[in-house]
Amino acid sequence: MSDEFTVSGLTIPRIAIYEGAILVLWGIAAYIISDQSSITAMIPSFMGAPLLVLGILSERMPDMRHHLMHASMIIALFMALAPIGMFAGRGIPDSQLALASNLVLVLIGISFMVCGIMSFRAARLAREAE
Repeated sequence: MSDEFTVSGLTIPRIAIYEGAILVLWGIAAYIISDQSSITAMIPSFMGAPLLVLGILSERMPDMRHHLMHASMIIALFMALAPIGMFAGRGIPDSQLALASNLVLVLIGISFMVCGIMSFRAARLAREAE
């Protein structure tokens, strides 16, 4: 049995991969579905791709995992805050698809941040216990 921190049996890099892939697919689908085919429909893909890549790199380079996961947390923080800032500045979008995309970004960003914070806390407690 591994001592690695997991959430529902998934490591944090694996969660980054899954959530990044969900965002990439969501952005592509939003672009295809949207009436105007605006590049802004792919914003979830633009935020999900780095999360996906950092998750893959973290699994392949365990010695760099600490730094890569911190970078992932910065992306997740941006994913959570950017749509909230947009809502505050411009109000709720007219398009249901834009609203759904923003909500997906916020929810995935917050969920990844919660998992990451739990992981960082577990790592600190494990270090202190040694």
